[in-house]
Amino acid sequence: MGKAILGTRRDLLKLLGGTGLLGIAGWAQAGPGALLPGKGWLESSGQVCEGDGTPLQFIPKTAPDANPLQDDLRKYPKCPYCGMDRAEYHHSRHLVQYDDDLVDGVCSLHCLAISLSLNMDRGPKAIYAADFGSSAAIKPLALVDGTHYLVGSKLKGTMTANSKKAFASLDAAQAAMAAQGGTLVNFDQALTQAYLDMAKDSQRIRKMRAERRRKMQEKAQPKAG
Repeated sequence: MGKAILGTRRDLLKLLGGTGLLGIAGWAQAGPGALLPGKGWLESSGQVCEGDGTPLQFIPKTAPDANPLQDDLRKYPKCPYCGMDRAEYHHSRHLVQYDDDLVDGVCSLHCLAISLSLNMDRGPKAIYAADFGSSAAIKPLALVDGTHYLVGSKLKGTMTANSKKAFASLDAAQAAMAAQGGTLVNFDQALTQAYLDMAKDSQRIRKMRAERRRKMQEKAQPKAG
């Protein structure tokens, strides 16, 4: 029984490695770090922080914020999970205020799903999504309780190949669906779909970032001759 389980696990790991969920063999030759959009590959300092190796490492590091909507792009400029600029992706950004007033400002529903998964011991007091139907230069945030998500349309997604856009107005959501296709769902259904898409989306993003880093490494290498 034990050997069968071990064999199954080995086969699964081989499959995941082959499809890219665990990374692409051979491309991660440098030390630990992260690829930050606009900055390139940043090496980790290796500094150990209190709480590392425990769920404490995932707690938002900003101070409690009782009014997170005020200047949210200034206070939370970068998504803590992918590094993307929230002002650039203002049209898909989300923000969650937990019950202890700690806040995670993220770039997308995809990264919101990550935040909610990692912060299991704090309940969300409020969750906001950018109103894609707004004509404002910077899309305003609206509580997700009354939003309508257009899923699977031709509109480009953020951190996902399966687009998910939030609309505060049902009329605007229906107009977008008529023009771009897709299906209208509520927040809970859209979040569930984000989790269902997580494996394929993560695999695709890993491949894209691996290729980007490979090109950066090629540029950094001195030319022979």
